Amino acid sequence: MEEQRKSKKFRIKLPKRRRERYVFTDKKHPEKGILSTAFGALSVCTIAYAVYLSFLNGGQAEAKYAAAVLFCIFYSIAGLILGIISRMERDIFTLFPNLGIVLNVLALIFMGVLLFLAFI
Repeated sequence: MEEQRKSKKFRIKLPKRRRERYVFTDKKHPEKGILSTAFGALSVCTIAYAVYLSFLNGGQAEAKYAAAVLFCIFYSIAGLILGIISRMERDIFTLFPNLGIVLNVLALIFMGVLLFLAFI
């Protein structure tokens, strides 16, 4: 009798996989949103790397770091525009457009802070 109680104690019921649930949708990931996210990630990584290399150089930024950050301004503005345009489309997944907008705005804020600190 006790063995039956012990065996009941250790029975684990695993949830059954339900294969009957299908979700059909016409939504897609927009190419402009993916490109916006790529531009934002490229901009943030480039700015972070330029700041890191300037830190290793004793706080002195070389001209090539400034040129890289200048190109990031153009990438961020283009990525922000692409993110906003792709966010206005209908029947899309909004992950990449939203992520692209956030990354590009973050890159522009970083550049603004860098410019502010450069003139202090």
